[in-house]
Amino acid sequence: MTRKLEIPALDSNDGQTSGMMGSAPIPEGHVIRRFEPLAILAIASEAFPVVKTGGLADVIGSLPKALLSQGVATRTLIPAYPTVLANCRDREIVGRMTLLGEEVTLWASHCNGLELLLLDCPALFDRRGGPYLDDHGRNHHDNWRRFALLSAVGARIAAEGVDGWRPDIVHLHDWQAGLTAAYMKAAGVDIPTVITIHNLAFQGQFPAGVFPELGLPDYFRHVDCLEYYGDISFLKAGIRLSDAITTVSPTYAREILTEERGMGMAGVLQSRRSVLSGIVNGIDEAVWNPVTDPHIPQNYDLESIERRRANRKAVERSFGLTPGDGAILSVISRLTWQKGIDLLAPLVPGIIDRGARLIVIGEGDPGIVYDLAEQARQHSGRVVVHVGFSEEAAHMLHAGSDIVVQPSRFEPCGLTQLYALRYGAIPIVARTGGLAETVIDANEAAATAGVATGFQFQPGSIVDLYHAIDRALTAYDNPGIWRRLQTQAMRTDFGWTRSAERYARLYRQLARSHAGAAFSEG
Repeated sequence: MTRKLEIPALDSNDGQTSGMMGSAPIPEGHVIRRFEPLAILAIASEAFPVVKTGGLADVIGSLPKALLSQGVATRTLIPAYPTVLANCRDREIVGRMTLLGEEVTLWASHCNGLELLLLDCPALFDRRGGPYLDDHGRNHHDNWRRFALLSAVGARIAAEGVDGWRPDIVHLHDWQAGLTAAYMKAAGVDIPTVITIHNLAFQGQFPAGVFPELGLPDYFRHVDCLEYYGDISFLKAGIRLSDAITTVSPTYAREILTEERGMGMAGVLQSRRSVLSGIVNGIDEAVWNPVTDPHIPQNYDLESIERRRANRKAVERSFGLTPGDGAILSVISRLTWQKGIDLLAPLVPGIIDRGARLIVIGEGDPGIVYDLAEQARQHSGRVVVHVGFSEEAAHMLHAGSDIVVQPSRFEPCGLTQLYALRYGAIPIVARTGGLAETVIDANEAAATAGVATGFQFQPGSIVDLYHAIDRALTAYDNPGIWRRLQTQAMRTDFGWTRSAERYARLYRQLARSHAGAAFSEG
């Protein structure tokens, strides 16, 4: 990997792109058992367990394992943040290069069941703070350069391969990888690309003045590519130039085509709706399994759910709750407006009056944190607010809480409610995105049919959220009804199998279309 990746100038016709999928939806069908092996290069900014800030990392860390059963092998390119290098000590150098004026070392590592390619550029990634924010909670000033480099390295790997390996498909995740499609197009790299939008609210929008530093031909500054309301958007480049676009739930795929949920991108997405589909996220059932979970005091399954009470008592002790029989509600979330956490503080007195208790863990908006902390001060022992996050605490709360609340105003998919279902903690969710698809409201019809798994409410409505909490607490007060809800929740299957099949079909559809186009041109 020593040859320089050339990025030729393109005229306007060269820059046009069209979808390869057609307008038909991805077909549903039986499990395909025999495949020609496919090689996927996934590009992302984080991957569990080596680096995580949210649900993106969980997906990147679990989807490749599920794809193996579909005959799909994934190598994932991520930045070599200090925590990544600390977690992936067994590694070897597979390339050195200079891109965008930065010296890069590329490592290969087999780490925690993942085949990783690590982009090591200390000048951009060896710094204090997290992947996106510094240690004062501010965006790194050069995030545009950091993730442009990630994309440029991804395009180089697609163009030249690495260590004798070259991908059949390149899968981009969120804005941090979106510019890969532009670098590939500029270099004439003829490999199909997929971009997955995990959250449209984050678009990689930067001042237009950084464009000359990206090393792309001027055409890419155009409104049909990077230009975005006078700025540039890495995500828009990925949407405009990728062969297929997926989101993390079918409902979210429909929502983002509207002005209300399109976050300024509705028109761009409408223009590419023929190649847009939604594939709901799954969970890693090996990591999130109450039978084997090492982070909880008492393991259990559906047949031994009474053991769950030991975890409930452990939650009371660990979080300083006053012991009691009232329901324990937990919130495990970023504490932000998008997540609807601002709706909670006004409802705390009513929750306490019902004999319930509340635990909130996460980080986010200082004003929201202050309002919740004030409620914790007023209701000591009944309300606990913990600023911060740990995997161990999240596992404990799913295993020991009775109810998990997710009041998001919008939610592309959500994983917390899936973990809650798996652990028998009944979710209360807003009726939006993947939350609406994965939790069946315990209305009279669903309860009678024996399919209810939680409670839904209208997004953004304090009144409707309280009504949902009230319905849940009423059900909790009836042990028979509550046990049926827990049983139905724990029997729900949200592993990766079905979704991995859909991704594999999408990859193969793109590969066949690409092979057919190459054959006809030849």
